[in-house]
Formats: sequence, C-alpha cells, structure tokens
Amino acid sequence: MSGLIGKKIGMTSIFDENGKNIPCTVIEAGPCIVTQVRTEEVDGYEAIQLGFDDATEKSATKADLGHAKKAGTSVKRKVVEFKGFDKEYKLGDAITVDQFTEGEFVDVAGTSKGKGFQGVVKRHGFAGSERTHGQQSMGRAPGSVGAASYPGRIFKGMKMAGRMGGETVKVQNLRVLKVVAEKNLLVVKGCVPGHKNAYVIIRK
Repeated sequence: MSGLIGKKIGMTSIFDENGKNIPCTVIEAGPCIVTQVRTEEVDGYEAIQLGFDDATEKSATKADLGHAKKAGTSVKRKVVEFKGFDKEYKLGDAITVDQFTEGEFVDVAGTSKGKGFQGVVKRHGFAGSERTHGQQSMGRAPGSVGAASYPGRIFKGMKMAGRMGGETVKVQNLRVLKVVAEKNLLVVKGCVPGHKNAYVIIRK
C-alpha cells in the first residue's frame, strides 16, 4: 500500500462543475525522502521508509543523525514505512504528490484532537436525566454502573467519564479533488483527523 506523509493545512470548500459547494481539507503532502529500503533478504519483508519535515540537528540523536547521513539527507521529524510501491526506489530518492491523481480515493490516518477528561454526555453521547421534579445535580451524571453484590465490580469497557481524543483515527475512501504539484498540496473531500499542522499518513 503506497502513500505519503503529509501535514494538515486546514479546511476550505470548493465548487464542483454543477455548482455544488464541497467541504474539503488541504494537505501538504511531501516531498518525502527515502531514508531506508527494506528487503526480503535482510529484513524479511519489502518496504521503504519515508521521512518528512526537516528537524534541527540540535534536537536529533546520534542514531538519527547517522541514519539520515546514510541516506544523504537531513534529519526528519516524521518517519513511516510504506509497502506496495510499483516503482523501485533507492536511498535519498524524493517521492512527491505526483503519485496521486484527481478522482481517486485515499485513506488518511492521523491523531485526533485531544479533548482532556470529559463526562459521559460529551464522550459517549448520553442524554442525561430530566431537569424537573426536584432533581438537583444528576443532569449529566452517568447513572448506575454497578453489578449488584456479585460480581461486585465494574465490568471492563463500561462507558464512563475519562480521557477523550488523542487517538489514531483513519478516515477511508476520501476522494482526491485536486493535486497542486508545484506547491505539494493535496485537496481531499471531507475532513481528516488532527489539529492544524498535524502529521497525517495518506495511503492508496
């Protein structure tokens, strides 16, 4: 499954040929540098490792510096392995947004926005209780969660308050609306996970 590493720029909307307004996300996709080539003989599988977004040498470890030097490139902030490229690549090659074509469908994965500790109404969509007949402080409470005297504990997976967001989310089958090769931009229909400038992984 080939693809690229990108950075979410933001959302906008464009009009199609029928005049319909389509919400879309703009992604800075690549260029990505091949930092390692996995082979069946050495690693037991075939894949290529891509690096995206230059990092400062000050913030890099010696291992990162040596890894980048071998590929003849600078240290990268985001490194991901991909499989399924039709073309053979070698160390130091650059892969750009040109591999995508308008009209095809891609999967985009990223880390969702962190929302901190949230209650059951926001986290799980609970409706809450009635606001009348004298009840005071149970409007957004979860209600009973126990399991009687036996087994006397709360079952795993019970929908309760807790940390929300900050998870890996994949959105599948997003249509590519536009490819702006000179600016390394990819415009896809709909929304993708993550905040502005968050890293995303685009696969096709």
